Amino acid sequence: MSAPCTRRELLIATIAELLSGCRHVAVGAAAPIAAAGALLARLRDPCLRVSLLGSARFNSFTDGGKELFDCAAQGRIDAFFLSGAQIDGRGNVNLLGLGLREGRLARRFLGCFGAPYLAFLVPRLILFREEHSPSTLVERVDFVSAPGTSPPGVYRPGGPKFLLTGRCLFRFEDGGFVLERLHPGETVASVRAATGFAFAIAESVTETLVPDAGTLALIRGPVRTMLADIYPKFSSSLLS
Repeated sequence: MSAPCTRRELLIATIAELLSGCRHVAVGAAAPIAAAGALLARLRDPCLRVSLLGSARFNSFTDGGKELFDCAAQGRIDAFFLSGAQIDGRGNVNLLGLGLREGRLARRFLGCFGAPYLAFLVPRLILFREEHSPSTLVERVDFVSAPGTSPPGVYRPGGPKFLLTGRCLFRFEDGGFVLERLHPGETVASVRAATGFAFAIAESVTETLVPDAGTLALIRGPVRTMLADIYPKFSSSLLS
């Protein structure tokens, strides 16, 4: 008898669903759950191209990030994932630092590595944050690394479409988030209590479907094997 579905496996299966219809999805560094979801989607649709930065097997780029950026500018990347230290209710993402005091950040991170650029160009931008708490999903980010919306008159083919967390799935609509699905065990009240920004609620909020046995077998089998070269520790955690 196989082990029950974990929360991370639920997220992987949800990501694969959100990638339906894509031709090419790219995943940046240090994003094992997003990478696993993309590889699961590829198993279901062999025509899907998956580019994982840092992978020897799933990365045809020969010039690193530069080639990724060129590909996005040419409209040849359909989906990309973006996370950060903070995400606010307007879809802004903060990758730079925390603790704004007198116009300066008290704690600085490595930087954005092209996040603003890709956020403007990739048509299906999926925001992802496994931790769902008032300190990560905030009313207003300390610094805007990648904006959720653009000023009037600025053409932008890309932008946030979804925000997936360890508690729920939001869709991004009219400059704000709408609660669309609750993960098992969550309620509208529990999500509201854990979220630092206000959000709308869809007319029909559904529960995120738990992956069936066949999907779990793919995650714990082929997906785990394909991830091993770039995320060995995470890959081993997917064993049933």
